[in-house]
This record gives sequence, structure tokens and C-alpha cells, in this order.
Amino acid sequence: MIKNQTLFAFLFKGAVVAALVGLPAALSAQDAWFPSKYGQQDTLGAANNLSASHVLKASRLITQGKVYSLGVDISSESPPLPSGPREYKLSLVQPAKGAAGTLAHHANGKGITQGANKLTANADFLTIWMGIGTQIEGLGHIGIDNLYYNGVDASDFVTGNGVTKYSIHEVPPIVSRAVLLDIAAVTGKASLPGGYAISAEEIQLAEKSAGVRVEEGDVVLIHTGWLASEKEVKQSYGGKQPGLGVAAALYLADKNIVAIGADNDGVEAIPAEDPNNAFPVHNELITKNGIYLMENVWLDELARDKATEFLFVLGQPKFVGAVQAVVNPIAIR
Repeated sequence: MIKNQTLFAFLFKGAVVAALVGLPAALSAQDAWFPSKYGQQDTLGAANNLSASHVLKASRLITQGKVYSLGVDISSESPPLPSGPREYKLSLVQPAKGAAGTLAHHANGKGITQGANKLTANADFLTIWMGIGTQIEGLGHIGIDNLYYNGVDASDFVTGNGVTKYSIHEVPPIVSRAVLLDIAAVTGKASLPGGYAISAEEIQLAEKSAGVRVEEGDVVLIHTGWLASEKEVKQSYGGKQPGLGVAAALYLADKNIVAIGADNDGVEAIPAEDPNNAFPVHNELITKNGIYLMENVWLDELARDKATEFLFVLGQPKFVGAVQAVVNPIAIR
């Protein structure tokens, strides 16, 4: 009887909270994932956990001066996803004054000269899907039934010309401590198999193996070995792949981290543990917790060097209205 009364009180309290903050009445206390813990008007999510003190702490991890590029090469040969187009089309142009040379490319590679010094120039015109290769996904990327981070309805910020809230250009530079959790190593595999869902226990085991603990303000990098395997066999992305399970994602979210990057095409396990769900880890991390995700992060070199914690630096391009962007994260030891 007491247990039932307690349950009733819990659900009643949840209904009252929902009414006060304007949540749909159907949402239970367990389902109420907004407003955000950072405030009802917050638009930065887990980026609020960045701090000057954490930057200084991370800078003290630099002992070798070694710099790692964590981005992959991107070209017209980058493998596409079967779920949609991943276009990369680069046109080289040779701009010059006069109609004959304006935005033209000459067959012999030689453009029209300009000035007495006969200056010539090459420039780029690029059509690209912003989610190709190594990418960061912002808070306007993933929602639940057209509600996005902090419960904002798609009709309030999504337009055909970009988003008016949660744009990638508003994300501050992510400079912080990063930890590498080598799940492939702790499971004794060069590469985790497709569909493998990493558990919370394996995350903890990787922490212990690396001698680190995930802390507030961190960037967490998950090494599965999948990206190296895919490159070697030249398979296309988008099929079965290893990644975070939901419990592992929730474990990391509880640490108040800023971002998670992984060496696969979705960060999470594909297919999902419950095949009826579509990208549930994205919903838990981006939509509910405001945690930024980075996909196709090249981590093999860090794993080979047994790097466990280091300074992480990312200044994403300031594309106004975009929900994701191609990036090249940097690790410094």
C-alpha cells in the first residue's frame, strides 16, 4: 500500500511539474525531458560545461607537443549512406575580370592573367552535404516527434533556408580535456563487429584500463576500430556498425560531458538494440541532454600511441543556419 501511495505521489508530482512548465499532459515524470537543466531558454546544451579552468587543466596534459588530426579525407569518392545522398562536388574556377574569364575553368589548366604582373588564380566552388566525413552534429539536428532540444517545436525554428535557433555557428569553440576509451582493446578485438552495442560496463572497463575517469566538461572519444576496418576493405558506410548502446550513452550523459566522438558513422550501434527504434542514442544525447556528437572521427593513431587523455581543440566553421558541419578536430599531447 505504501509503495502504491509513493508511486501515485511521484506520478502526481510529475503531472504538476508538467502543467507548470507547459509540457504535454501525456508526458509522465519519466518522459519529461525538457526544460533543460541549463534553463528553459538555453540554446547551447552541454557546451555550458566548457570552462576556462578545464582548458587550463587540459593544457597541462601537453608534454610531447604532438598534434593529431582526427578528421578524415573528404572527396567525391567518400562513401555515401544508403539512407540519403552525401554529395561532394568540387569545381575549380579561375576568376578574372571580363566575361571570358569569370568563373571559368580552361581545359589546359591555364587561366586569364590579370594586371601588369600577370597574376593568375585558382578558386573553389563546392557543393557538399554537411554531414559527410568527420562531422559535428548540433542541437537542431535530431528531435523527437518534431520537438528538439529544450522542447522547441520544429515550426518555431526550422525553415527551408536553415534553422533560426541552434545553428552550428552559435556553438562556441570546443576546447577541453578529451579522454580516449578504447573499447576495441578492452574487448580484445581489432575492430568491433557490426551491430555491437557497447555497454555501460564496457565504458567503465575502458576507463579503468586507461587509468582515467570521465569528468564534467570532457570530450569523450570512443575507439571501436570500425573506421580503419572500413577503409581497409573499402566498404560503404551506413550498414551494420558498432557503437554506443543506450545504457552506455546514459552513463556518459550523467557525467555532464560536452561531446562524444566515435570512429563510426553514427556514434551508436546500428541497428539499434531495439530494432523498432531509430537512432535512440541520438535522441538521448542530442535531444534530451544537449550533448554534441562527432561522427567518423579518426582515432586509430591515438589508439596506437595509447593516448588516454589530452587537449582537444575544435573550432567548427560558422555556417549560419546549419545543423551540422564538416570538421577536423585536433588532439594535442
